[in-house]
Amino acid sequence: MARRAFNLPNILTYGRIAAVPLVVLCFFIEGTLQSSDFARWCAFWIFIIASITDYLDGYLARAWQQTSIIGRMLDPIADKLLVATSLLLLAADTDGTLAGWSLWAAIIILCREILVSGLREYLAELKVSVPVTRLAKWKTAVQMVAIAALLLGPAGDHFFMPYWTQIAIVLLWIAALLTLYTGYDYFRAGAKHILEE
Repeated sequence: MARRAFNLPNILTYGRIAAVPLVVLCFFIEGTLQSSDFARWCAFWIFIIASITDYLDGYLARAWQQTSIIGRMLDPIADKLLVATSLLLLAADTDGTLAGWSLWAAIIILCREILVSGLREYLAELKVSVPVTRLAKWKTAVQMVAIAALLLGPAGDHFFMPYWTQIAIVLLWIAALLTLYTGYDYFRAGAKHILEE
């Protein structure tokens, strides 16, 4: 049991959870919430590495037959912690990376994640599993790219192109729309079990 808890896929998941406070710390390097270019680059790379582990841990667990109960439980939690914390950090940032209408995209993503987590937990008690669809995997990929780009924000405007942040916000809206659609898919799949109960 202990060996399964500390296999490489699970260690990658633990690393993703550990990345959450590190991303936040990048924005508080000077003791107050600020987003210098250096802070944004650090947060960007930590988030990118953490996002890659999201793909790797599941792939390695299946390829090496090292799936575990703790891994299945912690993997979605790690994803949601990373996404939610990053979105809240961006909303609180004084640069206004996420402000106005773009906040609604973040709210849609956060609400869907919480609702689907609740649905999955309820269905798990009924011994019903709802498989992750291919579109849901694409949703996660677009979401991670959008959030990484937003974490870079103004630093990306200076380094890559003047409209980097605006492109990232468009990507976040695409992720939000995919989030709505895949959330509807999950609820439709789970509705019959809820109604039967």
